[in-house]
Amino acid sequence: MPPRCRSASGYRGVRERPNGGFYAEIRFGDLRLSLGTYDTAHQAARAFDAAAWRLGRRRRQMNFQDVYTLQQALDVAPSPRVNSAQDRAEHTARQRRLLVAQEDERVMAEWRWRHPEDVAYEQGYWARRREEDTRRRREERLDRRRRKALASEQADLVNAGGSSFFTEEDERWFDIWLSTSDDTNDDDDGADDWSDWD
Repeated sequence: MPPRCRSASGYRGVRERPNGGFYAEIRFGDLRLSLGTYDTAHQAARAFDAAAWRLGRRRRQMNFQDVYTLQQALDVAPSPRVNSAQDRAEHTARQRRLLVAQEDERVMAEWRWRHPEDVAYEQGYWARRREEDTRRRREERLDRRRRKALASEQADLVNAGGSSFFTEEDERWFDIWLSTSDDTNDDDDGADDWSDWD
């Protein structure tokens, strides 16, 4: 088979793209391996030569004659950009997931348009859940404040020379360190539990 002629880029296996980049590919029998798009024709040609060395091509089928070993070809080539079958499979899977997500969005928009009563019910449900969560958090915060106040009163009583109905080993003594701030506030800046002692 006669050697392939060089393309308009001046290099074997390199074509100029309409966007100004240079696309490199190498053929191996009926198989065409895409080597990617590069900024310059020279980079694409170096990538072609590195792939040619890996495939065991003769030096006369390469773009540059200043390289004598595979290692030299790899050293002067840009980062390897060979698209493997696995890369193509991952890309195809991502494309499928994107199509499924887009179809889900379309179907949900149509469902919302056809069933406004269900949308209203769902919005009401989530509003009730938010109210219940807010009420529960407020009750928990109030309980923490009561427990902390009780532990503080007992500590003050002991410090004044009195006696507490807490035993020495009572775990309620630890309630003195409880945080009584609203930990679920949207304006929470992540302050630690010691912020009550400022």
